[in-house]
Amino acid sequence: MRKILLLLCMMTIISACDYDEDIILCDVTVQLVYPQNSIEPYQGVRVELKDATASIFVDSTDASGVACFHVPPGIYEASSTDQLLTYEWRYFFNGVKSLNIISPDSTNHIDIPLTMSRKRVVH
Repeated sequence: MRKILLLLCMMTIISACDYDEDIILCDVTVQLVYPQNSIEPYQGVRVELKDATASIFVDSTDASGVACFHVPPGIYEASSTDQLLTYEWRYFFNGVKSLNIISPDSTNHIDIPLTMSRKRVVH
């Protein structure tokens, strides 16, 4: 009787360990939206996506201000912080957008409105 009970327990444990390991990834685009009458989007701005478990995914923008990600479905916070130095000005850009739901059946496009501040460069 004990051997049969032990055998049943082992079979239950072994069958419980079988699961699907396929991870579904979603394509996500993040568009940085610069303030009106400021500068044009530029390449190389760091963009971060952080999920509910604090995993951080990082990419940089292309010349049109878009960053592309491949992430698991979930709820994300998108953020960007950057500075641009020109001859006369140093521009600071910051933006964050929380509670973005990423899923395989949605468009997965996030717009981050940026706030800008600037400081004159003294030569």
